[in-house]
Amino acid sequence: MEFTVEFYVTKEGRCPVQEFLDDLKIHDPGDFAAVLAGLVRLRDRQNHGEPLSKALSDGLFELRHLGKLNTRVLWFFMKGRRIPARARMTDWLERKPNA
Repeated sequence: MEFTVEFYVTKEGRCPVQEFLDDLKIHDPGDFAAVLAGLVRLRDRQNHGEPLSKALSDGLFELRHLGKLNTRVLWFFMKGRRIPARARMTDWLERKPNA
């Protein structure tokens, strides 16, 4: 069972997760590679629990990476085995009610 990972996009068209990853790639390539690998691993249902990921509350989860920076990417499930990665779940749901 494979899921897809989608990054949150603001109303203005910004993608905060992509911006964070771009900055991390420049300043800490090792942590960038680890976080990216974690996002890829989220596509497999077997990785939806600890130690890679942890449930927070109200359907919100975090992808966890411990490195130079303790990195957290927040995510939640959507219909069709989709995982949008970003904390602004309410905004996403309001703008995509049928997703």
